[in-house]
Amino acid sequence: MAISDRIKRKPKASAPITDFGTQGHPLDRSHPFYFGFIATLGALVAIVLMRALASTSQIFVLIIVALFLATGLNPAVVAIQKRGISRTNAVAIIFISVIFFVAFFIAVVIPPVVSQGTQLINSAPNLLKELETNSTIANLNSQFGIIDTLQNKLTEITSDGTLIISAFGGVIGVGKSVLSGTFTALTILILTLYFITSLPQMVDLGVRFAPASRRDRVSRLTNAVISRVGSFVGSQIVIAAMASVFVLALSLVLGLPSPIAIAMIVLVCGLIPLIGHFIGSSVVTIIALTQSVTIGVIAFIAYVVYVQVENYIVTPRIMKRTLAVPGAVTIIAALIGTSLLGLVGGLLAVPIAASIILILDEVVFPRADNS
Repeated sequence: MAISDRIKRKPKASAPITDFGTQGHPLDRSHPFYFGFIATLGALVAIVLMRALASTSQIFVLIIVALFLATGLNPAVVAIQKRGISRTNAVAIIFISVIFFVAFFIAVVIPPVVSQGTQLINSAPNLLKELETNSTIANLNSQFGIIDTLQNKLTEITSDGTLIISAFGGVIGVGKSVLSGTFTALTILILTLYFITSLPQMVDLGVRFAPASRRDRVSRLTNAVISRVGSFVGSQIVIAAMASVFVLALSLVLGLPSPIAIAMIVLVCGLIPLIGHFIGSSVVTIIALTQSVTIGVIAFIAYVVYVQVENYIVTPRIMKRTLAVPGAVTIIAALIGTSLLGLVGGLLAVPIAASIILILDEVVFPRADNS
């Protein structure tokens, strides 16, 4: 029965072959038109990619900052984990501490900032008159008219009502800045929370791209880089805390109002590379000027002297001890990073330099020594 079925089956008719013509000669890749077309197409693709990256540059900056903060907070999370607490609970403890610090900072700093700003505006005419009593400033005023110009401008603003208009415009501008800053801060906070929670998984995923024979070494180097970034963050916090303690003592000695609030402002400013102390010294000097010109000058000089001691003695030693980076390399890296990417570049410059030195010591130099 099976044989008769096979005999009865008829083979299926094959599909007719369609004639598409004779294949032509291949394109001449050496032809100028072909080269120009490919070059133009490549340029267009590059332009589209550059515009896409430019339009999303702010997002990349937020991601980089969040990743930097996650690696910086990782040592604290690991230290809590060593006490037998899970990583999720350790991350929760760190974030609750950060939120508590931010709330404390707002509660302590905002009211004095408003009161000091109002006091500065009210005492501005008296400060200008006090400046005229100084013989050197009086001579400069007679030659260049600096004090007279400031007094005339202050009189014009307060007499024709433009102060209210400018203040209203300033309030709107500040409101927009506050909303934008709040949204950015929340975005960074959420990204940092995700990054620090899944940091071990991210490292394991990245290590899998390396060959199996080198994954152990790549994993060790990656963890060492993360450790150095955490050391940098810890060192920066220590340096900022030292500046805060100095300003607190200076404020108590000079009798400045709200010394704790001033110290908190300097603590936050000290975390910003290069320009942080410029902002801090401006705040301290302006608040000191509300008392008198003499106290303002003393506060400014004392702060400048401390910054020089910190930049050339304290910072190089702490950074060299925690990151094994020479002091000159620390300063140069911070300058280059700030000039390239601004504040983000300044934050990332020193740990990146430390990571490069680590890779050179562990990978490049041994090969050169063995060759």
